[in-house]
Amino acid sequence: MSKPASATRCAVAGTATATLTLTLGLAAAMPAAAADDGLDEVLVVGKTLGFRHSHIDETTHALIDLGAEHGFDVDVWDPPNDSGGWWGPGSPGQPDLTMDSTPFTSAADLAQYDSIVFVSPVDNTNSLDPAQPRLLDDAELTALEGYVHDGGGVVGIHAATDTMHTSGWFTQLIGGGARFANHPQQQTATMRVENPSHPSMQGVPLEWERWDEWYNYTLNPRGDVHVLQTIDESTYQGGTMGEDHPIAWCQNFEGGRSWHQGAGHVDEAWSDPVFLTSVLRGVQWTAGTVSGGGDCVTWSEVDALVEELPSDTARDRVAISQLDRRLDDAQQAADAGNASKAVRILRPTAALAGALVRDDASAETLKAKVSDLIEWQQGLVDAGL
Repeated sequence: MSKPASATRCAVAGTATATLTLTLGLAAAMPAAAADDGLDEVLVVGKTLGFRHSHIDETTHALIDLGAEHGFDVDVWDPPNDSGGWWGPGSPGQPDLTMDSTPFTSAADLAQYDSIVFVSPVDNTNSLDPAQPRLLDDAELTALEGYVHDGGGVVGIHAATDTMHTSGWFTQLIGGGARFANHPQQQTATMRVENPSHPSMQGVPLEWERWDEWYNYTLNPRGDVHVLQTIDESTYQGGTMGEDHPIAWCQNFEGGRSWHQGAGHVDEAWSDPVFLTSVLRGVQWTAGTVSGGGDCVTWSEVDALVEELPSDTARDRVAISQLDRRLDDAQQAADAGNASKAVRILRPTAALAGALVRDDASAETLKAKVSDLIEWQQGLVDAGL
């Protein structure tokens, strides 16, 4: 298979188009709000053992307000503590809102939540010192792992990549292996949508100029995650990741779903209806109450399904070879920015999976994922990207 794409997909639509979209009323372009969007209960984690972002309180209240509007309850875990350091005294938490004790007791207890939202819960583990206390201890992390494996949804906001640095599993869950590295001063920059047909990106400007704090990461997670937005480093100072700088992404992960938005540091983000609706739809996607845009499929995810196919017979090996070749050709077309060609290759590939793979369950799973690839790439065609 070819390597994951490394070049940023830039929107063909120019600044004039983005400005027109903005001025014609983005709220009208967003998915319609409903009194009940399928969510029942969401857990917000704002606990910090390190630097505390001011937006944690703003984000928490914004999510509570969204719950009141859309018919879901919000529990908050953000206890005060004395974990002081270079950043100052311990965290004040949100004592009027927080639960009395940790909700991370077991996967069964966490199952009441449709999604768990980690809101910049920095824990000062970026030194990678295993003796440094983590946001979640071993028992709490085990509960979260079980929750995800049972199909649970997880959302990471802004500095959710700056916590649990010593847990490789959590780093993969939130960032596809990417952790917070550093950031320049807050400034205006341009975010670019890569998948406008994903529910969380519908109605978001293809080119969105915003003031925020822009994170650099320890690695580029593309390939392990489905990139939703990048940030254009030519539009600001201090980016270190080059032409391909993902800032928002999602993934299907070990039976569950995760969605991440690296923006959101500034308090003003949490009164912006476009930003808020995007986050809400990200939460809903992790909970499985909305779908679309290929549902965060990745090429590596489909490749792994092909690798797992039985290879006992000559027919099996022919099937794997044919599927490998077609998927490789489709990915090369997609990486080159030719989504329409990728769609033309993928359509017969889905049928081929059903015809050549002898295990019915494997065939249906593979066909469904190839169909997700088609939906993703067709959405790019429809958007002119």
